[in-house]
Amino acid sequence: MSFPIIADRNGEIARKYGMIASDISNTETVRNVFVIDDKGIIRTILIYPLNIGRFIPEIIRIVQALQMADCAKGSTAANWMPNQPVIVPAPQTFEALQARNEEIEKNQNGISWYLSFKEPSEKCIKEDEKKKLE
Repeated sequence: MSFPIIADRNGEIARKYGMIASDISNTETVRNVFVIDDKGIIRTILIYPLNIGRFIPEIIRIVQALQMADCAKGSTAANWMPNQPVIVPAPQTFEALQARNEEIEKNQNGISWYLSFKEPSEKCIKEDEKKKLE
C-alpha cells in the first residue's frame, strides 16, 4: 500500500484532528479524509457524516488538482478536471497587469487581468499521466 494507515486504538489522534462526532457518539469517528503533502502539510480536509460514504473520484480529483496547481504554479477553477487549463496568478505590478491584458487580447485566454488561463506545461502533463500509471 502506497499510503500510511494509522492505528489509533485509544482515539487520541481522532480527537486531536476533530474526527469524533461528539454530537452522535463519544467514540465513533466521522468519515474524514486528510490530504497531506510530502512536506507534512495538510492541504485538504473532507468531512463526511457517519452515514455517508466517501466519494473516491472526488478525492482523486483533489489530489490531481493540488499536484497540477503546484506544478503549473497556478490555481484550478471550480469543477476543474485533469487536462484543463489552470488559472494564472494575478499580476503583482501595473506593468504586469498591462502585459496580461495584451496577452489576453492576443490569445483570448481570459476574461480580464484578474482571471486568465494557461495550459499546463508539458512537464506537468507528463507528471500527471505518470502518476496515473503508478
